[in-house]
Amino acid sequence: METFIIILVTFFAGMGAGLGTGFAGMSAAAVIAPMLTVFLGLDFNMAVGIALASDVLASAVSAITYGRNKNIDVKNGSIMMACVLAFTVLGSYISSLVPSTAMGNVSAIITVIMGIRFLVRPLMTTKEKMLSVSKARRITGSVIGGALIGFVCGFVGAGGGMMMLIILTVVLGFELKTAIGTSVFIMTFTALTGALSHFLIGGERPDWLVLGLCVGFTFIWAQIAAIIANKVNPKTLNRLLGAILVVLGAVIIVFAIVVR
Repeated sequence: METFIIILVTFFAGMGAGLGTGFAGMSAAAVIAPMLTVFLGLDFNMAVGIALASDVLASAVSAITYGRNKNIDVKNGSIMMACVLAFTVLGSYISSLVPSTAMGNVSAIITVIMGIRFLVRPLMTTKEKMLSVSKARRITGSVIGGALIGFVCGFVGAGGGMMMLIILTVVLGFELKTAIGTSVFIMTFTALTGALSHFLIGGERPDWLVLGLCVGFTFIWAQIAAIIANKVNPKTLNRLLGAILVVLGAVIIVFAIVVR
């Protein structure tokens, strides 16, 4: 496989993943995994492992940026994080038993659906509403939501960040930027757990060139996106993310159909 093709694919994969992570706490695997599977022909489970590994640094950097702007609520997100980490391992194991081609298609479709969701119905919440949610509701929502998010993240390698953002805003009543900051903070540890689970369960070493390029490109674009996200209004964030996801998801699906 030509090095130029690898660089080209990983650049656009890292760009899409980094923008998604920085703008809305999206798991980098939602973009990177299907692109590596479709364009480079990598096994889906290996692609998910590489994608989640790329997510670690990108999410950590984004979390630091959101933290500096006081848009992270670590205390209320800690319960969810514990559940997410536990069920990510379970999801990773079950994912190893499913055909990689089928999972690649599912991941690409999820990317498009998430993009449409943010374009049609932007998530809008204020910090005032955060105070009106009861403690019992937050604990229950964190446990159930965390379990579901962790399983999906480990199983599909996509949607974990998006689901977390929706649960934090809709169920737990978080203000959008605080939800995004909390989401990328949690996704840092979730991605690390998921990546290690995929590599250890699969028993294979990753393609170090692809891994290194994905990590680097995702890191750069995530930092750029996080800085911009903390300066623009929530509606703009939704529109930008939605457009990015729809375009990338559509390209992946069309290319997969043409190849076959």
